[in-house]
Amino acid sequence: MERQPEDIEDFLRMGKTTLAHVLAQTLGLQFHRIQFTSDLLPADILGVSVYDRERNGFVFHPGPIFAQVILADEVNRATPKAQSALLEAMEEHQVTVEGETRKLPEPFFVIATQNPVHQVGTFPLPESQLDRFLMRIELGYPERQAERVLLTGQDRRDMLAQLSPLLDPQGIHALQREVAGIHIADALLDYVQALLHATRQPARFTLGLSPRAGIGLIRGAQAWALLNSRRQVVPEDVQAVFAAVAGHRLRPAGGNESGAAAAQALLASVAIP
Repeated sequence: MERQPEDIEDFLRMGKTTLAHVLAQTLGLQFHRIQFTSDLLPADILGVSVYDRERNGFVFHPGPIFAQVILADEVNRATPKAQSALLEAMEEHQVTVEGETRKLPEPFFVIATQNPVHQVGTFPLPESQLDRFLMRIELGYPERQAERVLLTGQDRRDMLAQLSPLLDPQGIHALQREVAGIHIADALLDYVQALLHATRQPARFTLGLSPRAGIGLIRGAQAWALLNSRRQVVPEDVQAVFAAVAGHRLRPAGGNESGAAAAQALLASVAIP
């Protein structure tokens, strides 16, 4: 379980926000939702100092970023200036406001939802921010039986209020330490490096995977191994998380192929040691 953020992309009203709420509730962490809009300012996210007459000085009022789980809802509807307010928080778990650096609560997670870039009123996320997201997942339309349950079942917002936490901060830290202890052999590291190197071929990709992506791929594979009750990483663990880790970071040459599709094709072309 890595502390890096996660991005959820899909069409409107597909359940992205509900999923983020469920994750925060089951993790048992303090939760803030930030609705990203075109008029959002960095101060609306980070906080601002306001003059206090009784104290005869300025008092800092923390913004919604000061929570353990942040839902950046429809993050690509805000301007790049507002999006940039998340960069330091996502990378270093701290923010610098008015010249003073303030630590964020631990553990700290950013879950972002975004709408497809072809929709009106969206701004593309810069590569520097995309690279800070550990994974991007897509929900898609529900299967027929699952949709029937949605149509006839209880309101999901009412069900959300009934959820009980399954973890707490101490439990999350323990899982993070356990993930980091999952063994990954040199041969598996060779495989990861081969995948990284394959994305850095200019003839196929205009933007390949960074070292940060490689670290995320290893952590994701270790977490997948732990979820499957294994104490060491196998190639299938790397393959299981590769598209989610790499898809939003890759820029295929020519632009006729999505990053996720290119990631799947890459798995078929890179040999397992």
